[in-house]
Amino acid sequence: MVRKWKITIPELTGDEERNVYVYLPDSYDEDSETRYPVLYMFDGHNVFFDSDATYGKSWGMKEYMDRTETQMIIAAVECNHSPEHGRLKEYAPFSFRDRQCGSITAMGHMTMEWLVHTFKPLIDREFRTIPDREHTCIAGSSMGGLMSLYAATQYNHIFGKAAALSPSVWTAPVKLEQMIRRVHIRPDTVIYMDYGSRELESRPEVRKHLEALTTVFLEKKVLLHCRIVPGGTHCEASWERQIPFFMETFLYEK
Repeated sequence: MVRKWKITIPELTGDEERNVYVYLPDSYDEDSETRYPVLYMFDGHNVFFDSDATYGKSWGMKEYMDRTETQMIIAAVECNHSPEHGRLKEYAPFSFRDRQCGSITAMGHMTMEWLVHTFKPLIDREFRTIPDREHTCIAGSSMGGLMSLYAATQYNHIFGKAAALSPSVWTAPVKLEQMIRRVHIRPDTVIYMDYGSRELESRPEVRKHLEALTTVFLEKKVLLHCRIVPGGTHCEASWERQIPFFMETFLYEK
């Protein structure tokens, strides 16, 4: 089942409401003692329902979780839809400039501070979670994928596993690499990272950035799964097909 309700994030958008989505396995109500790992996801409106998705196609995470009977809670928050590049700002760990969007002021740190210090405690309080680092995962695509890398490295004491699908590493590649080199990352950290082969045709410089990040993660002894998806594109339908890869990476030892 997916529970859905409205929240506000005063630090980011004042009194403006946005949706929260929480997926609970069918077993959740059957055994009141069982506790579950949690996967936090960006762009919550695109995760479960086509009717809520920006382009009419979601990841279909509920169908995957139900079909595989994966025993995990998923907590996802809708992004900022402001036409003033609200999503880009909230999902940008570093300020950057883009030819189409102009200057983007980073609010990614504020977003993560809210997620770690307000949203995660709420989820841990309201649901039967296993709140420790080993059982706390995070995932996203595009700018959400970039934020997942930021979360797994800058907040490595909170998130033990991360999946970054088509991460927007092109926005500030030097700052991202420098940050990852600087921070302490535990060697048991699991990171899944991918990019579609057809995406690389339009952004060939990304291959160089992915190679640099892969090298840094391997130097840090991160448990890394990095792949170029044959025929992969930058859309929810393509990311949906990658769900088994990153979920099996997360749960390999389970």
